[in-house]
Formats: sequence, C-alpha cells, structure tokens
Amino acid sequence: MPFRFLHTADLHLDSPIASLALRNGDLADLVRGASRRVFERIVDLAITEEVDALLVAGDLYDGAQTSMATALFLSAQMRRLEAAGIRAFIIRGNHDAQSQITRELTFPPNVHVFDGRGRPVRAGALGNGREVHVHGISFGQPHAPASLLPGYKPPVADAVNIGMLHTSLAGSSRHDNYAPVGLADLLAHGFDYWALGHIHQRAVHSRNPPVVMPGIPQGRDINEAGSKSVTLVTVGDDGTFGLEEHFLAVAAFQRLSVDVAGMEDWTAMLGAVRAALEQARQELSADQIVCRVTLSGATALAWRLQRDRDLLAAELQAVAEGVGACWIEAVELDVRPAAQAGGQDDLGALAELAAIMEQDVLASHAYRAELRETLSALMSQLPREVRDLLGTDEAEEEALLSAAALRGASEVIPRLAAEREGDRA
Repeated sequence: MPFRFLHTADLHLDSPIASLALRNGDLADLVRGASRRVFERIVDLAITEEVDALLVAGDLYDGAQTSMATALFLSAQMRRLEAAGIRAFIIRGNHDAQSQITRELTFPPNVHVFDGRGRPVRAGALGNGREVHVHGISFGQPHAPASLLPGYKPPVADAVNIGMLHTSLAGSSRHDNYAPVGLADLLAHGFDYWALGHIHQRAVHSRNPPVVMPGIPQGRDINEAGSKSVTLVTVGDDGTFGLEEHFLAVAAFQRLSVDVAGMEDWTAMLGAVRAALEQARQELSADQIVCRVTLSGATALAWRLQRDRDLLAAELQAVAEGVGACWIEAVELDVRPAAQAGGQDDLGALAELAAIMEQDVLASHAYRAELRETLSALMSQLPREVRDLLGTDEAEEEALLSAAALRGASEVIPRLAAEREGDRA
C-alpha cells in the first residue's frame, strides 16, 4: 500500500477583511466564513481519500486576532480526523507565533505540533515496510530572519523523509523575508519531499525530489486571485511521488479587464462585461467568483461611465447576479473619450478647466481649509473603528484630504462633459 497525505498551508483562519466589509456586507460574510469552510473541505477530502496524514505547513491561524471560537472549531475538525484514523502534522508559521491560542490549545492525540528542535516523527510505513518520517520546525517568534535548515536532523536511514518548512525560500517580492533558504540547499539536505508554506501562490519548485509550495487554499482578497488548491501526495512502494491538485475554495478572486473601445451603447458595454464574467465563471474552480472589473479603451461612453459610477456598479452587480454565483468586488475605469467630429472645441475648454482646478483651486490654502473642516465634521459622525481605518495621524489625514480633493475634481469634468453631450443629443 502507498503512503498518502494532504499538504496544505496558510489557511489564516478567520482572517479579518475590514475593507470588504466597508463595501459589501454580504460579500464580506461570504469570504469571512470561507476559510473555515475550506478547512472542513480539506478534512472531508482527507477522510474520503483515506489518507494517512494531513500536513499543515504553517499559518493555520491569522495572528493575534484569532478567538477561542477558532480553537474550538479546530479541535472539532482534528477529532474528525482522529475518528478516521488520520494523523495531522503541524508546524507554526509567523502568524501562528503571534497567536495566544497557539500556546493554549490542546489538540487530540492524533495531532503532532512540531517545536523548534527539528526532531523527526514516524508517520507510518509503505506496504513494503519502509518507514515514513516527518520532520518539522515551528516558528517560536513572529520573525525568523535566518534559515531554519541547520536545525533539521539528517534524513532517517532507509526511510522516506518528509520535511515541513515555513519559508520565503530565497525571497519573494510580495512576501517578507522569513526563514530564507535556497532551493539548492533544500535539495542537498537529502529529504524525499519538502512540504513548504508561506508563499500564497502554488508552485512546484522541484519534481525530483518534490519541493512544493501549495499556496493558500482560500484567497482572501483580489491580491490572492485565481483558483486555489491543496496537494494530495501519493508515495509509492518504489519511492516515487505522485502530486494531485484539489480545488476546494468557496470563493475565487479575479481581475477582469474588459475592452470597451469603440462602444457607443450602454447595453453593449453590459453585454461585454457579462461575456467576461461568464468566461471567468467557467475557468475558475470555486463555488463563487469575486471579480474586480476594469473597463478600458476609447469610447463614446467615457464621460457617462465616469459620471455615473454608482449606476454602473449597481448594473454590473445585477449582471453578475444573472451569471450566477458571481460578485463584483470593485469597478475601475481606464477609459478615455473617443474623438468626435465637432467636439474638439468643447473638449479643449474642459481640459483647460481641469488644468485650472488642479493648479489653482486644489492647491489653494482656502480650499484645503474648507475641505479639512468638512472632513472633520464627517469623521465625527463615524464609529471609532471606521475612523481608525481612515487614518489616525496627521499624515494619514493629509493623504485622505488629497485623495478626496482629487476624486472630487475628477468627477466634475465628466459630469460637465456628459451633460454637454446630452444637450447635443
């Protein structure tokens, strides 16, 4: 019989998503519960596939925010594995090291949480009697600026050796430097499989021996876009490894760029977005898809799209609902007016007005003082937690003022242009 295990990492259970909550409460509820639902599905898959073990390569939790409700949920899932005769092996990542639950939660006997000493644990055996050992080192602190590889013991002789490591490898432009280590160094250590965690994008860095970063199994925002998965690993009696991706995500995020160049009809624009959403719905492996839509190109609709952003967002969400199991997370515009005969004089005048607003009005002390007063009155009516999200010091307040001023100015010209086009029509 082969030895089979599921490899996952970076579940970040109950990760906060305040920015989504501000925009769409229903969508926030969907994503907030998704990490738990995906972990339940991982346990379901482990039981269905009758694996020998579940390996979680760090960041099961999401830092200090995790509640005891998360602990109770985890214990219940681990007991499900225990009832099915499945062992679980866990290393603590940088986020786990911040969690109070990490120090307080007691798992059932089938769960082994590695400490910082790197001692191997026997996990089972192949049909030919060859033993399987798992090695792991947990983070003791939220930061690990040096490699953890020197702390791992040598491979157990005449056995299959699986190493678990939470690492940024040799560094990633989108992730902080945690327990950095070169791929060549991992390969030279002599383990038969490296079960990595930390980077949220799946990658198979080596096939022989396998060095696998499974990625986050459930994306949390638009920066974790695409289909997400866990890796089912089969170790044959001959020592070969088979890797299978399993897509379990509740929601998949995706950026969609829709070309509306040359379009003059609002309905045609909606149809183009529908086609893009339908294609994404077919390509992404998840129950629900959450899209950020960018409309781009030179179009006669440019001024109207910029003026009627709220209407556009509402109608695109209605289109998404028509597609089914689909959400619009945000709408961005990268459109410009299409050249129109007889319209250049008007556009030139509007461009001149825009320059005056930017150079003279927005920079004036009187305008910014009035804007600051308006912002202060608005902030005083917001709940404390929302005010903190918008900024807590003078620099953040100044940045918010500048953004509000630019946004307001950018909306004036489209409104004037759209009204002028309406008058001509």
